[in-house]
Amino acid sequence: MSGAKPATKVTTFVLITAGAVGLGGTALAQSTDASAVSTALSADSVYIFNTLLFLMMGFLVMWMAAGFAMLEAGMVRSKNVAMQCIKNISLYSVAGLMFWAVGYNLMYDGVDGGYIGSFLPKFIPDPTQDTGDYAAGSDWFFQMVFAAATASIVSGTVAERIKLWPFLVFSALLTGLIYPVVGAWKWGEGWLHVLEFSDFAGSTLVHSTGGWAALTGAIILGARSGKFGKGGKVTPFPGSSMPLATLGTFILWLGWFGFNGGSQLALGSLADASSISRIFVNTNLAAAAGVISAMVLTQLTYGKVDLTMALNGALAGLVSITAEPLTPTPMWAIFIGAVGGMIVVVAVPMLDKLKIDDVVGAIPVHLFAGIWGTLAVPLTNPAAAYATQALGIAAVGAFVVIASSIVWFALKATVGIRVSEEEELVGLDQSELGVEAYPDFGQGAGRL
Repeated sequence: MSGAKPATKVTTFVLITAGAVGLGGTALAQSTDASAVSTALSADSVYIFNTLLFLMMGFLVMWMAAGFAMLEAGMVRSKNVAMQCIKNISLYSVAGLMFWAVGYNLMYDGVDGGYIGSFLPKFIPDPTQDTGDYAAGSDWFFQMVFAAATASIVSGTVAERIKLWPFLVFSALLTGLIYPVVGAWKWGEGWLHVLEFSDFAGSTLVHSTGGWAALTGAIILGARSGKFGKGGKVTPFPGSSMPLATLGTFILWLGWFGFNGGSQLALGSLADASSISRIFVNTNLAAAAGVISAMVLTQLTYGKVDLTMALNGALAGLVSITAEPLTPTPMWAIFIGAVGGMIVVVAVPMLDKLKIDDVVGAIPVHLFAGIWGTLAVPLTNPAAAYATQALGIAAVGAFVVIASSIVWFALKATVGIRVSEEEELVGLDQSELGVEAYPDFGQGAGRL
């Protein structure tokens, strides 16, 4: 079980460190007599290692916020780049506040096989009172960055035509209420946990949740002006910077090691350290396979390799392996990631045919690949069952679609969620922010 608040573990750490390194850098022979050097890891050491895991893996996941920002900045048109940057730094801030105010305890406090916890702020004890196997603050931080990632998924899909403040209201409700309720069902030891639904680091609980919220938003918001024409015509809107989008993908790839590796939830034993290493290997293999499969399929389908498909192939491979990055062998990890990359190539034009405008391809990456990854868990984890996995996917999807639709429609009927056609034409940098990302090349070029 990962992505959840960790349970108390009994850990033993075996030190095999006899030997030394000479001045010339040559390692001396080391003793392998484990019985001579074995020692039980103290409670303080377990606390320190587990806390360090949460903090280090947490700031890697936090760094994914920069990855989402750069990916989206590169995939939107120049006139909307600043808007994507402000959306990403503000949604991260909103998530940080909401997950402290209500989200954490709604997800973890007293769920007990049910559906939700309590509506109370997260209490962070004084350091002298902070007991257990990890620091309470480190656990909160690690869980909070997952909530922020869920909102980041929505940002890219609804780009270039949504108003800033209604989007932030939706982000607040998503990170403070919708995502924590879904998380409570499994990671808070709610009803899906009782049924033994398996989702190690969140292919469904994080990525499909964000994907369902993005899908409902895209449908209710509508497509960008001029995107879809008569007779099924689709007008491509090239992004502002493929180097930025590539940088964003690499940042996300790096952050994913924290996302999946940190979900082991402990670093107080040899077994935990070995498991985290295996998770890193499988995570990397799945992402690499997603890239290659997307490249090959676009070459075969269109006669050319599409960079944006390759980038999203990497992310789809990562999402696919997130539901179970520990039990697969390397070959299984490659297969799971490769299928994720192929899903992107198939799903992007399918959405275009349905006239669903997803600016960055987040719905195929996070929703469709998230569903695939969750269904693939029983391939390598015999404790998981296909029927239970399907039930969890359906339950999360139904709840998020209904809850998100209520919020989107309420915002649309009150403050409105979409900018005017004139404002969209000018670009949201100028119409919503008054600050352009590229003033020398955008609408502001030549102005004093």
